[in-house]
Amino acid sequence: MREDERELGELIGREPWLLRALTVVRESGLPDAWIGAGTLRDVVWGRRYGDGFDPAALHDVDVVFFDPTDLGGECDRRATARLAAAWAEPPWEASNQAAVHTWYDSHFGGEPIAPYRSVPEAVATWPEYATAVAVRLDGAGHLDVCAPYGLADLLGGVWRHNPARVPVELSRQRLARHRPARRWPGVTVVEPG
Repeated sequence: MREDERELGELIGREPWLLRALTVVRESGLPDAWIGAGTLRDVVWGRRYGDGFDPAALHDVDVVFFDPTDLGGECDRRATARLAAAWAEPPWEASNQAAVHTWYDSHFGGEPIAPYRSVPEAVATWPEYATAVAVRLDGAGHLDVCAPYGLADLLGGVWRHNPARVPVELSRQRLARHRPARRWPGVTVVEPG
């Protein structure tokens, strides 16, 4: 395990709530399932650059999985319901990354996208480099990290646009909505453009 992955693991290890969520996801039976995006950002930045982490403040718990055998619209709802049945407290939001191409353009606009071939390929398109990270527990309880661009922005508190899929205008909207410098005073914001 790399030093930055060890550092992330130590931060996660101090959050019993997140460890429980990771355990629920692992035991859910969802194929290739991970927790990522804003959930991890909120944990890391809350601890390092803000007033701490409060799970009650989470808008959603981003769970991604990969099931190319079920691309229907009900797949995500069934997966979310499965997680909620195991632990009702978190605001779960499960998304089959194998099916994103079936709805992406109607939801976000623009041209249709090609199907993702894996969770790491999908994670690499997430809006900011700091949120293009996902984690899961393996069968032995060890942390697996998926960070196509590394962990520097997440651990270093840098909000920076990832241009892989998200246009600059949408990135600016996200920046205005999330107000990272206000939520986490020690975070550095790199203006999109």
